[in-house]
Parts: sequence; structure tokens; C-alpha cells
Amino acid sequence: MTPAEADAAVELLESALAVPSPSGEEHPLAVHLAARMREAGLTASIDAAGNVIGETEPRPGPTVMLVGHLDTVPGELPVRRTGGVITGRGAVDAKGPLAAMISAVAAEADFPGRLVVAGVVEEETPRSRGAVHLGRTRPAPDALIVGEPGGWQGVVLGYKGKLDLRYRVTRAATHPSNPEPKATEVAAAFWQHLLDLLGPDAGHASFGTPGATLVAMHGDAAAAALEIGVRTPVGFDIPAFTAALRERADGGTLDVLNAVGAVLSPRTDPVVRALTAGVRAAGGTPRPTRKTGTSDMNTLAEVWDVPMATYGPGDSALDHSDDEHIAVDDYLRGIAVLRTALRHLAALPPRAAAPATGPAAAGTRPDRPDTHPAAPAARQPEGVLR
Repeated sequence: MTPAEADAAVELLESALAVPSPSGEEHPLAVHLAARMREAGLTASIDAAGNVIGETEPRPGPTVMLVGHLDTVPGELPVRRTGGVITGRGAVDAKGPLAAMISAVAAEADFPGRLVVAGVVEEETPRSRGAVHLGRTRPAPDALIVGEPGGWQGVVLGYKGKLDLRYRVTRAATHPSNPEPKATEVAAAFWQHLLDLLGPDAGHASFGTPGATLVAMHGDAAAAALEIGVRTPVGFDIPAFTAALRERADGGTLDVLNAVGAVLSPRTDPVVRALTAGVRAAGGTPRPTRKTGTSDMNTLAEVWDVPMATYGPGDSALDHSDDEHIAVDDYLRGIAVLRTALRHLAALPPRAAAPATGPAAAGTRPDRPDTHPAAPAARQPEGVLR
């Protein structure tokens, strides 16, 4: 990367940080980035959901899509650069990764296929509206890189799934000394039933086990409600789990607000290999990781059965914090990693030229006919209840 390219990349990030974009208010940033994409030689547009999409000139080779998100959590931070560090809301989560993607795509404009970089809306909300719209309206690419912070040497193989629930129950108003169960007591019992169903090994410390969080609770003896988040591992049967919970609802109602399965790509996945090669080429030691959170990788894996992984510079421990910042050197290394990865992915066969595959092929599903021959068999959002 030349000094001029590095300066331009840093200025792009700083300019993006200067435009506040909490969830639901991303449009000014989308407009700003669309203009910057055009200045960099990409075609750019804003779709019906508010996602900003930049593309290189189409050529006969594969299509590689890079997807980051525009939105941040609420709360502005002053944008400043001090001692090689850039501070600002979204520096890590996830304007840093998105700006790195835009810079890498612009620098690889002679890619032999097509590069598509998308900044999507509302990733920080339960429904991931931007990624859902992208999956419904765009054809599946040949490979996907999702932009989230994992450190410039980190390659994220997968994320736990997520199940957002609301439980509500009412009971006739009675005197506190009446032995009939109160709504608050029934709700407390329901929470315990949920923990019992998950089993004694449940918790958030391990990628392979489910973990539950009592996000909110309110009520009294007559009416009570719980909001619950459950992080689910690969192989977790969400429908069976919710059916079992409804059997234990004790007259209450259970609403599923959002559900997305876990996703896990193997180390042999072409995108994982390409990013790993990029880290090594930049002088780093690749760190394959699996995260217990959830990202747009989960959302897009449910509609696109293609090679994929998540990558982005920045320390994820700083997500949503009042000290959110990114080291300039790490940000620039992240761009270099992405550029090398894109060159490796140029060798993928485009989908139109790929041999047809059926439901029995590795990594395919009968309800997902648009598949890729290199799709990783280990990525399974569905399975059996543990």
C-alpha cells in the first residue's frame, strides 16, 4: 500500500466515523459512503432497505461479496486521532471493518470477476433488516466475507445462533397470602424450566453449549413478562426447544421475536483459507476463532450456502464501549489482508460455470437449491436438541 493509499483509507474511516449512524438512522452515512465509493471508481447505489452497495466492473470470473454494517449502538464519541489510534463510535463495531472492505475493493478494481461491498442497516437490532433484505434480493455470490472485528490476525469461522423470546402470563389478582401462584411466581418458574431444558452444562463460555440471558423482567402478582435471549450452538433444534417451552408455559404465552441458527465454516473453507493466507502475507499469525455472539454471517448463511467467514480489524472487546478505538496500523494491515484474500478468491469458479449439485451433496439442503460446490459441509444451522 502506498502512502497515498494509506492516507486515503484513514481519511475514509475518519469521515465515516464523523457521520452518526445509530440503528434506524443510517441514511446519511449511506449517502456519504455511496459518494466515496463513486469517487473510488465503483458504481454505487442505495437499495430499498437503505443498504449502500458498491461494485466493481463485472468480468467473467467469480463474484465475491463483502458485507459490513452501517449502524452503531447509540451514543456519540468524539472522533480524534491520537498517537496512531483513531477513536469514535463504530471505530471497531463496525465502521473500521467496513471502511477496510471499501478500501480493499477499490484497490482491487481489476478483479477478474466482480467485487461487491455492502454496508447494511440495522445489524445491531434483533431482526438484521439490512442483511435479510440483501439475502432476499441479491443472487448468492461465489464467496462471502462478513465484516466484524476479530483483530487483524483473527479469522472468525462461526457464531452461535440466537433465539429472542418473550413470555407473558396473567393470574387473577389475590391477596399476597393466598396460596394460589402469582404471575411473578409463574414467570420465575418458567425461567427455571428454560434453564432445566438447556441442561446443567449450559452457559456462554463455550461455543458448543447453549446459554440463556434473562434480558428483562417486569410485572406483579396479576401480570408478568420476561424477555429472554438464548445463544444456540451448531446442531441446536430451535423448533423442538420452543415447542418444549410452550408445554411448560403454565397458561402463559411464548412469542418468538427472532430466531437465527448457528453457523460454522471449516478451516478448509475457501474464504477461511484466503483470509488465512492474507494474514500470513501481512506478517501475522492467523488465529481461527469461533464467537459466542451472533452476526450477519448467521443471517446470510440461512439463504446463501456459499463459502464464507468473518474478518475485520479492531479489538472486539471494545465493542459498544466508551473507549471504542482502533489502531491505524491494525486497520491498514486489515486492508492488506483483505486485498490478498481477494486475489486468492479470484481463482474460485463462478457459479454459472460450476457443476450442478443436488440435495445430497455436501453442504446443500433440499430447501436451498442455489448451492455452491465448495460450500462447507460443517456449516449447519439446524440439527437436534441437546
